[in-house]
Amino acid sequence: MARSLGLLLLLVLALGAHAKIHHSVVDKDDRPLIPLTEAFGFAEGGKLDITIRDIGLYRLHGSQEDVSNWENFGFFLSPVEADAALEQDLTDSSKCILNDVNNLFTFKDSSVQNLESFTFHFVVQNGGLFYLYFANCEVDTPISFSSVIEMYNVDTYGRKDYLSVGDTSLDAVYWAMFALFTLCTVAWVVYCYRNKSLVHKIHYLMFGLGVFKALTLLSQALMVFYIERTGSADGWNIAYYVFTFFRGVLFFTVIVLIGTGWSYMKPFLGEKEARIIMIVIPLQVFANIAIVITDEESPSVKDWFTWRDVFHLVDIICCCAILFPIVWSIKHLREASQTDGKAARNLEKLTLFRQFYVMVVVYIYVTRIVVYLLRSTMQYEYSWVAAMVEELVTLAFYVWTAVKFRPNNENPYLKLQQEIEL
Repeated sequence: MARSLGLLLLLVLALGAHAKIHHSVVDKDDRPLIPLTEAFGFAEGGKLDITIRDIGLYRLHGSQEDVSNWENFGFFLSPVEADAALEQDLTDSSKCILNDVNNLFTFKDSSVQNLESFTFHFVVQNGGLFYLYFANCEVDTPISFSSVIEMYNVDTYGRKDYLSVGDTSLDAVYWAMFALFTLCTVAWVVYCYRNKSLVHKIHYLMFGLGVFKALTLLSQALMVFYIERTGSADGWNIAYYVFTFFRGVLFFTVIVLIGTGWSYMKPFLGEKEARIIMIVIPLQVFANIAIVITDEESPSVKDWFTWRDVFHLVDIICCCAILFPIVWSIKHLREASQTDGKAARNLEKLTLFRQFYVMVVVYIYVTRIVVYLLRSTMQYEYSWVAAMVEELVTLAFYVWTAVKFRPNNENPYLKLQQEIEL
């Protein structure tokens, strides 16, 4: 794990700082449409600044012809809802997509061709949620350039606000959730201290999970704070990636261990449970590498969308994997209730495991599917609501799990241990 964490940190440092000021490098790319930024919500009068340098055009297949149709290269903003129409337009190679959109500017401008660096300023009068694209309608002509893209709104004091319209309330969400998770973690420590004779190893891991979840929210709140004012996370992105890594590993490990009854019903892990953990931890490392790449690189990188899909796939695999130990425990308890003469006691534990299984499934469904639907369907001005729902559901799940598996004489887990000691 130490080697994997070191690799993750090196990757973070190599990629640079998370920012809403996008630094994009296009290197000999012949794609007809290159996405340069993720969707950004402009308020009325929002602004876009694009600085381009080091433009280079190349001909494929040994062609020596000079490029004459410079108007076939250009930038344009596209509303999110027009994405399907863009894909349909790309299927017709006989026409240039720049002729069907309101482009910001093309390379036909002599200043773009002759200057080493060119800056374009644009005001989004009516606001909206937009992607920024670069279009290349010249066949067999890869292009290279580097760009610095600033997308921002202007507040009532005339200051730049680099947050998308729907993200302006995220700082309040993250600060509030950080306070709630911190209070819950402190309450957990106090409760465990008062019942320290009943505390097991799993309770220490649950404490660690609460700590890293709170630290993740703190780093997110500070990231949003600095990005809003400067366009850069000012290093808090590195803290976020580290805390997210440990939180992810601890979360899936704790769920698996609770599901197996480790440290309660048995002091060891079975071969199947250990195999699940050994699968989940490397997958979490891989998922966090995908998070770093998708956050630090712009969508102009060819493999950007692949890494984004990899993250979602790995996350789903981890979520499915943690259900197996719970199912195995339910099966074991159901069989034990019919054979060992302790039907009532095993039935009580069986009910607890079934409830835990249902809660895990509900948590996964809400945070992976419902939240995604909210982000996709809500007005962009209220995109922060999806983040709030996700954090509230996570808090509810953490609290429910802590209450059900707290160190307590009435806990069905502990009753089994007391019987064994007697």
